[in-house]
Amino acid sequence: MATQLGENGTSPEKLLAPVLSAFWDQPESWTLATYERHDGYQGLRKALAMAPDDLIAYVKDAGLRGRGGAGFPTGMKWQFIPQGDGKPHYLVVNADESEPGTCKDIPLLFANPHALIEGIVIACYAIRSQQAFIYLRGEVVPVLRRLHEAVREAYAAGYLGTNILGSGLDLDVVVHAGAGAYICGEETALLDSLEGRRGQPRLRPPFPAVAGLYACPTVVNNVESIASVPSILNRGKDWFKSMGSEKSPGFTLYSLSGHVTSPGQYEAPLGITLRQLLDMSGGIRAGHRLKFWTPGGSSTPMFTEEHLDVPLDYEGVGAAGSMLGTKALQCFDETTCVVRAVTRWTEFYAHESCGKCTPCREGTYWLVQLLRDIEAGKGRMSDIDKLNDIADTINGKSFCALGDGAASPIFSSLKHFRAEYEEHVTGKGCPLDPAKSTAWADQNPHPEVNA
Repeated sequence: MATQLGENGTSPEKLLAPVLSAFWDQPESWTLATYERHDGYQGLRKALAMAPDDLIAYVKDAGLRGRGGAGFPTGMKWQFIPQGDGKPHYLVVNADESEPGTCKDIPLLFANPHALIEGIVIACYAIRSQQAFIYLRGEVVPVLRRLHEAVREAYAAGYLGTNILGSGLDLDVVVHAGAGAYICGEETALLDSLEGRRGQPRLRPPFPAVAGLYACPTVVNNVESIASVPSILNRGKDWFKSMGSEKSPGFTLYSLSGHVTSPGQYEAPLGITLRQLLDMSGGIRAGHRLKFWTPGGSSTPMFTEEHLDVPLDYEGVGAAGSMLGTKALQCFDETTCVVRAVTRWTEFYAHESCGKCTPCREGTYWLVQLLRDIEAGKGRMSDIDKLNDIADTINGKSFCALGDGAASPIFSSLKHFRAEYEEHVTGKGCPLDPAKSTAWADQNPHPEVNA
């Protein structure tokens, strides 16, 4: 990692706040023994000494917001679960990480699965649940095996099962491997998949808090959201609120990828900027400059170099015209064709659309056709406006946010790089194509990085 000094003369690494990632690099970091050496399950003991409603209020007052994309307050989501209704309550952990550019939950589960398990027990105690499910992408078999082993260790140590730590709490955890569909990252589609049906979004209301899994009250939380709870209980809500901003407190994992010198996970307080993260990662690869980037994966409106100092918290990114999302910071340098990148993203959304909603099912297909024509030099000027019209027809008109995510890169790329689209039309192809630009070929001797 880079060691250059920041603007105030301090090492940029001082800006980091390793909590979830504090001991990822230690031998056998995933074991219960290692976790307990780092205050593992101490937060659970403190939580069990509180009344469930007081625990919910504590997490709510800490200001923890969902780390899965929307940033909804976690404590408030727990508070929505009706009590005294006579129905079983469920906690479902969304580990179906699949947003392009996002790679935080899988490394977390691989290196520190017990943080999630401890958070699950605390959350289930708060919402009065005796059954929790972890919905994991089936493709990540090493993580699946490690998670199964961590659950086994927790049962053996008395952190799961009956009468946990003498509290009277009974809790079972099931690890479920999904079949690998992007749409199952949407909470209601995930619930349908977990019940054995085709993963498709549900019409709401009713919301999962009232009628979720098996038509019972259900909380669906992201991996990082739940894994952050134990440290809040162990170190205190004031410690948590001392990081980040007033409305976006705490620490989080930023996934830095793309044309950067040292890509990876950077755990820092909310509100850090991309410029600061690039200082720590060695900057954009040597000899190149930043062209565009995404603050929260491909479904969030893209930013450019002028947004380097936007605070990466929910309010700061929102005020600048995008969304923090999953904090997937994909960075692209000047050798990247915007049209090509947007085409690849749109192909992904067209492939992953579940087909339930007509605007999304048909609109993403036609976006791909138009983008492929423009990229291949067969487009017309009218196609550029047609892209915008189709994206507008999709946006906000489907059951879930997949349609919005597909429209987002269209809108933002046309806003910032419309001239590049026009160059594809007037020049009958990509101006960055090696066949058309010897300068580009000289700068980029490995064109496969742009494929």
